Amino acid sequence: MAKRVLVLNGPNLNLLGLREPDIYGAETLADVEQLCRRTGAELGLEVDFRQSNHEGELITWIHAARGTADAIVINPAGYSHTSVAIHDALKGVGLPVAEVHISNIHQRESFRHHSYVSAVAFGVICGFGTGGYRMALTALAEKLN
Repeated sequence: MAKRVLVLNGPNLNLLGLREPDIYGAETLADVEQLCRRTGAELGLEVDFRQSNHEGELITWIHAARGTADAIVINPAGYSHTSVAIHDALKGVGLPVAEVHISNIHQRESFRHHSYVSAVAFGVICGFGTGGYRMALTALAEKLN
């Protein structure tokens, strides 16, 4: 039976391909979803891919993952640097979490250098563009097996 991975995307990621392409690239969120689904299929993972600009909705999805998913990939975007609530939700469900950032947050503004999510993630991938999602799914497949 395939392991189920919830892939969550935070605020403004719906604007991928339009917003600051010099930082985030030209790929759209639909392109990232296709990449995740294709990678998941190759790895024997079922991918549930979602995006929200609302912190509460992301937290609700994280809570619902308990008992329905085996792991979480999350690109919390701007919530990385501000959301203790997302940190607590991820910690509370007790699932393996891989954190992804398209850009290298450590080469950007100083306020982006700290992520509350990193403390509950078993791994953090940043700076590899959308390929970071593939890396996260691969790492989770290895961790789940």
